[in-house]
Amino acid sequence: MLAGVSADYYTRLEQGRLTSASEGVIASIAEALRLSEPETAYLRNLLRRPDERSQRAGAAAATAGHQRVRPGIMRLVDSFTDRAVFVLGRRSEVLASNALLDALLTPFNSKPRAQRNLLRWLLTDPAARDLYVDRAQVTSEVVGVLRAEAARHPTDPLLQDYIAELSAVSAEFRTWWAEHTIVERTAGTKRFNHPAVGHLTIDYEALTMPDDPEQVLFVYTAHSPRDEDALRILASWQQTTAPTNSR
Repeated sequence: MLAGVSADYYTRLEQGRLTSASEGVIASIAEALRLSEPETAYLRNLLRRPDERSQRAGAAAATAGHQRVRPGIMRLVDSFTDRAVFVLGRRSEVLASNALLDALLTPFNSKPRAQRNLLRWLLTDPAARDLYVDRAQVTSEVVGVLRAEAARHPTDPLLQDYIAELSAVSAEFRTWWAEHTIVERTAGTKRFNHPAVGHLTIDYEALTMPDDPEQVLFVYTAHSPRDEDALRILASWQQTTAPTNSR
């Protein structure tokens, strides 16, 4: 009633028996359900017209392989010495990270390319459970980001394989995936209990690359002067213990 559509129409829409909906209907339903902007975008992706689905399918097939970070962005990532920086791509792949990020989280640069995956690491590595103070919240949010990605690329075969893999190895993932929570990466705060420097709080900004919206640059900055000192110590520690970079 609030959305201005009949109960029969809404029922068929909810059950997937309608292949599309107008922008006006989508906006009315989103307003009635009090959806956030990311949730509204998710709804819009679910209700794309058949011609739009075909276009998206073609684009997904063309871009399903490994993403590449532009050399200029790689130099930008490496230029940060007092901030932990990384680029996250499709399917939670860590496409690039600097030395301080590797020291803060895990040495992504020394891992084989197929293992540089943020969500898989969060779900399966015991070290990640000890590192994040709010590990369940952080991980469930990354699952929410993946849920939004799945709606944008419903025919990406690598994405479907990835979701199936995580479902097979993690009961937590299956629970969070079933909740259909949608998360948009913007900015926030994360708390860590690092084995080398103890407790520290990090503020982060998520910046979408203008030439590839499926690549997001994350910049981690110290929350307080004490955290700044901890990052400085961590950077110094990293210089003496860093493994060989295998980019």
